[in-house]
Amino acid sequence: MKVTVRDADILKTIEPQQLKHYLQSHGWHEDRPFLDNATVWLKQEPEHGEFEILLPNKQHLGDYPTRIQEALKILEEVENRSQIEILSELITNASNITIQGVVMQIEAPNADQLSAEITLLGVVFDKLRLIKTELADHEYILAIKAYQERLPVLCTGDLIKENNTFILKNSRQFILDNP
Repeated sequence: MKVTVRDADILKTIEPQQLKHYLQSHGWHEDRPFLDNATVWLKQEPEHGEFEILLPNKQHLGDYPTRIQEALKILEEVENRSQIEILSELITNASNITIQGVVMQIEAPNADQLSAEITLLGVVFDKLRLIKTELADHEYILAIKAYQERLPVLCTGDLIKENNTFILKNSRQFILDNP
């Protein structure tokens, strides 16, 4: 089954520099500018011919999500991978996302208050990922319980990818995921 990514809010989170780096690292080359707002990228595939992607230079352009969606569709065809797999390598942030996972690690609490960093193992864009977040007070105690009893949890926040590490900022609604 092929999944087509159409959510404009998610497509807008892919930064042009991130996609440019991805294209460079996967054998694409920048061919020429297109007007003032984009560049044309090409890749020659021996069995399928030449492919072209129009990469916008700025995220605020009105057709930015459409251009990113087109790029994902072309990459899916060239790489024979799902758009979700490709998206998971390109995504750098996602606002107000709920992560389902298990607590893998708990740091010792800070000296001045009952809070610390925890590490979750959860699904982010179709792959298991380690996600760091900061919890305090009741939610920190709940994380300890989930860790000790190996209970699944849910946590909502703003997911950011920094240096291949996922961080859930502004965590809220940390709860046990009871079936």
